[in-house]
Amino acid sequence: MAGFTLIELMIVIAILGILIAIALPAYQDFSVRTKNSECLHVAAAAKLSVGESAQDLGELARITPTSTGYVFGSSTYCDTVTIANEGIITAVTRDTGGPVAQFRLEPGEGNGRVEWTCTETNGVPASQIPAECRPNP
Repeated sequence: MAGFTLIELMIVIAILGILIAIALPAYQDFSVRTKNSECLHVAAAAKLSVGESAQDLGELARITPTSTGYVFGSSTYCDTVTIANEGIITAVTRDTGGPVAQFRLEPGEGNGRVEWTCTETNGVPASQIPAECRPNP
């Protein structure tokens, strides 16, 4: 009669435990990062509004919160998206399973288009931030 010995089964269980210990935190970071990305996707409408206003007004410096006409539509993981003077956008997350992320999207003029710089200003770990907002090493 062939079968597995107790020691072989214990080795398999130990290997599975090690794999789970490594994979679970990585999956949790991935899950939070994906939810944080949703808030950036919601902010894309605000970016479009700022870009159109910059085209209409002739420069980013003349943009005010009311000149864009942007109205935030609620989202599952995005608490607020606001536009400040000069077209600076702030997007704040909620219910992501991790710390609250706050993204600052700052417009800049370049080659006839608006170029965006994204930074996370609330100290969220880099592994939970979408790639376009991670600090450069």
